[in-house]
Amino acid sequence: MAEDKVTRIAREIYEKVGGPENVKKVIHCMTRVRMTIIDETKVDLSGLKAIKGVMGVVEDETLQVVIGPGTVNKVAQAMVDMVGVRLGETFPNAKAGSMEELMAKTKSATKEKYNKPSKFKAVLNTISKIFVPLIPAFVGAGLIGGLASVLGNFVTAGMLDAATWGQIVTVLKIIQGGIFGYLAIYVGLNSAQEFGATPALGGVIGAVSLLAGMDPNAPLKNIFNGAPLSAGQGGIIGVIFAVWLLALFEKQMHKLVPESLDIIVTPTLTLLFIGLAEIFLIMPVAGVISSSLVGAINFILSVGGGFSGFVLGALFLPMVMFGLHQILTPIHLEMISKTGSTQLLPVLAMAGAGQVGAAIALWVRLRKDKEFVERVKGALPVGILGIGEPLIYGVTLPLGRPFVTACIGGGIGGAIIGALGNAGAIAIGPSGVALLPLIADGKWWIYLCGLLGGYVGGFIATYFFGIPADAKMKADNYAKEEVKEIIEPTLKVEEPVVETTTINAPLTGKLVKLSQLNDQVFASGLMGKGIAIEPKDGEICAPVTGTITSLLPTKHAIGITSDEGVELLIHVGMDTVELKGVGFESFVSENEHVKAGDLLLKADLERIKAAGFSVTTPIVVINTKEYSAVEVVTSAEVLKGRPLITIKA
Repeated sequence: MAEDKVTRIAREIYEKVGGPENVKKVIHCMTRVRMTIIDETKVDLSGLKAIKGVMGVVEDETLQVVIGPGTVNKVAQAMVDMVGVRLGETFPNAKAGSMEELMAKTKSATKEKYNKPSKFKAVLNTISKIFVPLIPAFVGAGLIGGLASVLGNFVTAGMLDAATWGQIVTVLKIIQGGIFGYLAIYVGLNSAQEFGATPALGGVIGAVSLLAGMDPNAPLKNIFNGAPLSAGQGGIIGVIFAVWLLALFEKQMHKLVPESLDIIVTPTLTLLFIGLAEIFLIMPVAGVISSSLVGAINFILSVGGGFSGFVLGALFLPMVMFGLHQILTPIHLEMISKTGSTQLLPVLAMAGAGQVGAAIALWVRLRKDKEFVERVKGALPVGILGIGEPLIYGVTLPLGRPFVTACIGGGIGGAIIGALGNAGAIAIGPSGVALLPLIADGKWWIYLCGLLGGYVGGFIATYFFGIPADAKMKADNYAKEEVKEIIEPTLKVEEPVVETTTINAPLTGKLVKLSQLNDQVFASGLMGKGIAIEPKDGEICAPVTGTITSLLPTKHAIGITSDEGVELLIHVGMDTVELKGVGFESFVSENEHVKAGDLLLKADLERIKAAGFSVTTPIVVINTKEYSAVEVVTSAEVLKGRPLITIKA
């Protein structure tokens, strides 16, 4: 059977770029297949341009092969089908960790700066990448640990026989401890991979925070206050910071140390210097922070009532994030020793309830994002049982805003417990429903009211105020193919039915020749003849009466076919496909018939400019070859709705 045109173009493109193994991912836009190339030296540019059906090649952050509307989507789909992935997904045989990939990733991060408008959000994104691979282990070990805690609490409360159930609980806790006991090591490994350091060295730095070689009878001292250092005092964030320093130091060592000595000198000096910094600077600083927080907690407890409950419940999640909650263990034990229960633990446990409520709200609002929902479904059971790390690092913290609203939910739960009488726990352990059997003096109902309040508070705060716009947009477009630009008219008229027709200006602004655009595809006329407008406002109106033949999920480009058969492309800005819909709003849908002057799109021009993109908008006649002349009828500025282009059959 003869090879069809689409399959041939896809195959030949792969042949000229070094094969699928030299491609990291493939997407497409309105006119071109965009490939992230691993090794650019393997690309045969002249060979690509010579492929029958290829109109041109553009070298940019991605390698762009211009094919044209109507065919480009089919070719891109054929290319990913050959590999067995979806559009936009990373190819399974891509070389991880190569310098080319790192450069591409850095370029991509720069281009996506608008979608990460703050350094804080970038930090959250890094934390997410470090912890998301650990979520399956969190879920499995967390459920086992939750079961062990429930059984252990029943044993402590005298509801189960200790001799019968003690060893079962011990075995379950050993399995749980496989990750939670050595979490710092796993985080060190993942952090090193994320920051570009040697993973094994990152694991060692994580292990250093556990102070495994320290003599308990002669502990190292905190250089700030003289108190003994304790294992894990720097917290998980301390490990991440130390590994970040490790990556910086190791990269410099690779540059300075001769290649013949690099394998010996670099890891030795890197571990020595960063290990010393971690032990004597990072961990002590965390210790000082811990002591300050403990003092603040004691002060807040003395205030009492719902206010203290709200503050403690709201602030506990940040303490967990920094690994500083462990410092509260002596306080809990001291309170149990003196009063028979710790009134602090039930209040702090409400932070987990706020997390659960926030996660459920995210599940409801972002339910179309199947991948995200699966993550929530995996983390929720252990969160309900009191293991909060999967929800923190895999769900709320990476999104930023839901972490804050989860804290508010925790504060509401804490306020309820504080206002009703500060229920106490007779032993320490996980939070969540697993703590119910340990509530002293029959005040379990107070704790239960707090849990429900935390769930509801976290849900309401997140549902109405905690959903990031980019996450909602991703969910809404989850089922649609990513970054697709197709202009394949559904009501295409094969031949013009009139001798002359006029295209009105969809925008008000200054005219710019296509040849002056900083985009080879438009500037060369590959897509057809037309004109560009430097707009004065962001309203894009229909230039003709006709049918909307293409409207992308990204809303930055639209195709319209006039009733006379003229196929038009309006592309708002240059490379604005990378904004993924942020700053754009549509008022029509595909296959909708519109009249000249109807509002099609709105674009936030200032937002687009702030993201570093041009707002110059090409208006191109895609089927130029069907006409004898495509002429711009004005030469300076144009008003919206006034004649712009004359087309002659």
